Amino acid sequence: MSAPTQPPLSDETPTTRAWPPAVPPEPTYVEDRLNHWAEATPDAEAMTYLGRTWTWAQWHDRVHRAAGGLRDLGIARGDVVSFLDKNHPACVEISLAAGSIGAANAIINWRSAGDEIDYAVNDSGAKVLFVGRELMPTIEAIRDRLTNVHTIIEVTPEGGDDDPYEQFLAASTPCDDGPDVLEDDVCLVMYSSGTTGRPKGVMLTHRNMVSHTVNAHDGWVFEPGDKSMVAMPLFHVGGSSYVLFGIHDGIPSVMTREPDAASLAGAILAGANRTFLVPAVLAQVLQAGPDAVKLFGALRTYTYGAAPMPPPLLRAAMAAWPDTDFIQVYGLTEVSGVATHLMPEDHRTAEASGHPERLVSAGKPVPGCEVRIVDPGTLADVATGEHGEIWLRTPQLMKGFLNKPEATAEVITDDGWFRTGDMGHVDGDGYVFVSDRLKDMIITGGENVYSPEVERVLAEHPAALAVAVIGVPDERWGESVKAVVALKEGAEATEAEIIEFCRERLAHFKAPKSVDIVEALPRNPTGKILKRDLRKPYWDRRERQV
Repeated sequence: MSAPTQPPLSDETPTTRAWPPAVPPEPTYVEDRLNHWAEATPDAEAMTYLGRTWTWAQWHDRVHRAAGGLRDLGIARGDVVSFLDKNHPACVEISLAAGSIGAANAIINWRSAGDEIDYAVNDSGAKVLFVGRELMPTIEAIRDRLTNVHTIIEVTPEGGDDDPYEQFLAASTPCDDGPDVLEDDVCLVMYSSGTTGRPKGVMLTHRNMVSHTVNAHDGWVFEPGDKSMVAMPLFHVGGSSYVLFGIHDGIPSVMTREPDAASLAGAILAGANRTFLVPAVLAQVLQAGPDAVKLFGALRTYTYGAAPMPPPLLRAAMAAWPDTDFIQVYGLTEVSGVATHLMPEDHRTAEASGHPERLVSAGKPVPGCEVRIVDPGTLADVATGEHGEIWLRTPQLMKGFLNKPEATAEVITDDGWFRTGDMGHVDGDGYVFVSDRLKDMIITGGENVYSPEVERVLAEHPAALAVAVIGVPDERWGESVKAVVALKEGAEATEAEIIEFCRERLAHFKAPKSVDIVEALPRNPTGKILKRDLRKPYWDRRERQV
């Protein structure tokens, strides 16, 4: 890996580069494209954040200064540093800098409680910890428990001369990429959401991340004047993988600190027109009124994932924004992000083509990704259209779970297949349908009920805003189907009405036997509904847990 000559910092306004750019060489390492654009288009805009903008030359200089600073702190190939803050370009800089010298960045969920942060930082073995200023009190409270951390560097949102991170960069000498770094060196550690217990550290290599950037990029077309909005949290693979798209293509990125309405609107007004967000954001926008709907119509690409998109919401969004390309993605942290995608043409033609069911599919595998559907009991492949566990094989597949070889062996077969734990099927045309988590399948009276099937029906109820289906203990049937429903503002519906609505559209054994009507459903920071929290009151103090 070789870096270009370090360019000087410039205070000049970034210029618009010619389009299309010179075709860059295929990347091998995560920082290769940054190095390329720093040479090819040094004065073009690269990243904007809270009113600050850096050119490719400036951003390249910052990354390589960070690499030099890490080396000065004793960080070498195989070591880990950690980052804890809301979205900040410094997190991307540290990921690229650590990767360039063979180290890895472990990004921690900033919404975590102190003991959860303690666990993740110690589990990662991080020696240096970068912390957002507003999170410093949490770190100070657990500082004596962070036994591996020898240096803590504070990061502020605004930067400036009194920012310790900016001082760290200013005092560092830029260094070239490490000559001994290998493609299979870990460059990123992402912690799972923790919905099933202690989170696992997913080790992602340069090969994984570069393969994902290239493969998941399939179908994306950036055009002159485009800007990428980075709003998903960087501690989530949907943030740290997606941010590499703009770097890969050499287009400007606009990063928001949080994915709140004001920040998203500000990014769009700043020119961002391609993005990846969770479906919940769409629902908020559509309910925010005509001005918000009109503003978000400026988005040319809206990629969504990390949580299911209710069909009524998707249809409403496509009607509201007829000129927007919608892309659905399905994937997991363990495969660096996206494994399958439903492309824009499938969204717009599903109804007319006679395949309306494709709107609820996860599309087809991205290039380089193989899919099998396997009976989880016999481990034999099932017939086309039959339900089973989704297995994936791809160069995007993680190196393994950090410090957990047994857990790694449970999900990766000897011939490289990853057992996702997701249930689904593939139709005759190769479209992948994700039904449920294997552990979330409800077995009632010997019948399997896949909660998304019930949830899709529930979502069609005119009063329903958000829905979740869980299995609860039933003395007769083992488990019974329960719906948890949040209603739209001002809407009304009774338990009996909702059950009857489902029974009219589903086999009776699939329809909910009971309904809880709540103000809001619990979600994790990426918008995924926390079914464990919904189940807990019903399964506590029982020998068997779902």
